[in-house]
Amino acid sequence: MTQHYKDLRAYLEALQQIDEVQLVNYPVDLDLEIGAISRRAGETGQASPLFQNIRGVKNGLRVLGAPGGISAKPKKRLARTALSVGLPPSAHGREIVEVFASARERELIPPRVVPSGPCKENIHVGDRVDLGELPAPLLHDGDGGRYLNTFGIICVETPDKSWRSWSIARIMVVDKKRMAGIIAPNQHVGMVRKTWLDIGKDMPFALALGAQPVLPYVGGMPLPELVNEVDYAGALTGQAIECVHGETVDNLVPASSEIVVEGFVSQSETANEGPMAEYAGYLWEGPGSQKPVYNVSAITHQNDAILPISVAGEPPEENHTAWGIPNAGEIVYQLRKANFPVATAWTPFESANHWFVIAVDRDWRSKKKGLTGNQLCREVAEILFNVKAGMGTPKYLVVNDDIDITNTSEVVWAFATRNHPGSRGELVFYDENTNPLVAYLDGSEKMALRTTKVIFNCLDPEELGGKLAKRSSFRFAYPGELQKRILANWSTYGYLGSE
Repeated sequence: MTQHYKDLRAYLEALQQIDEVQLVNYPVDLDLEIGAISRRAGETGQASPLFQNIRGVKNGLRVLGAPGGISAKPKKRLARTALSVGLPPSAHGREIVEVFASARERELIPPRVVPSGPCKENIHVGDRVDLGELPAPLLHDGDGGRYLNTFGIICVETPDKSWRSWSIARIMVVDKKRMAGIIAPNQHVGMVRKTWLDIGKDMPFALALGAQPVLPYVGGMPLPELVNEVDYAGALTGQAIECVHGETVDNLVPASSEIVVEGFVSQSETANEGPMAEYAGYLWEGPGSQKPVYNVSAITHQNDAILPISVAGEPPEENHTAWGIPNAGEIVYQLRKANFPVATAWTPFESANHWFVIAVDRDWRSKKKGLTGNQLCREVAEILFNVKAGMGTPKYLVVNDDIDITNTSEVVWAFATRNHPGSRGELVFYDENTNPLVAYLDGSEKMALRTTKVIFNCLDPEELGGKLAKRSSFRFAYPGELQKRILANWSTYGYLGSE
């Protein structure tokens, strides 16, 4: 049965029931210790650490590490993501992708504005605003500062309220009342900011930290321009997201947020931000660079508020789950909308969002009569490279749906044995829109936000005429009844477990 948790605390209670939360009562430091513990827990598939005793932090404020990490528990690898989107903890990656894709077909549900909410339990404005009282950690050795936002929603709206964009981008604390962060012009927050710059005004913002668990996934999803993420979240959950107005800005924010930071992004003021270890898995040391300043006018929060953090870096972490998986859902939706024979899509976590794998229907040749494999791959580029879903990832693999693309071992095997190097297997596309944080871009590409992309054709050879070669594995090379008998007798042979 589908169950959507309306706030972070209900979600954490559900995670505790399956031992996916670790309460850390031992005193820990904001400087590096929280980041290091969270990273170790994420890399080893351990439970999400909830830090409840942080040195120097007042008012019982807490930090949650690895909120969207993967689990080492059998059949619960994606439990945190699954529960976030209303599925049971044992849900398969393909099921989760389908949640995002199918919700795009539904009617949008606008938010429901309520007079107040849990995020208003404590209100700080004027001289009472002090970002230093929030538990923003120094996440990596070499980061340019403390990052308050790594898993929260930046809520911005155009001046005429026609577009309400909710997204995630890193934001670093500068001082008591200022933050700074990346606002890329080809991302939606940058597009909304331009509408304010065009009328000569600072952009109001509200930063929602610790909102209900589905929202970071929706904020990480590359929905098209002018689609309101909060309305889509309503469609996904089947109910309007409850929102409140800010104290000092007119923006809507999730009422269930643990912490809300409000203010205005300056038209001209900048501050040094970065460097920060990012989702590609690298930290480029240096002095950072000038980024737009978020001037803070109010902070509200719940009692004993919880700040979720993502310690970006080598996969897997939340960039690869809360961004990569929803991105796969949007890819599936866009391809289906264009009548492309897509079965599903996935980003192997090990690729750090630099690969997407697209599985096509096994009978695609009957659906696309007369097309070669390369022509089908070219359709992928024509569809995806013109929408936001295809912007951030530079490399795509197209395979038949006999491959479980959520299993990286199968993806590597398919790439190695089915892709023919050269023009028969590689389609190169120059001067395409890109995310500037792609690891291997040079400086000019980052500035121009343009790069080269490639699609690797890993489909069945033309000469087979649509007939796939038989796979020689336990699952494919033996009769089904024999497989069942062997699995049933597995322990009889002296092996542990039935699978």
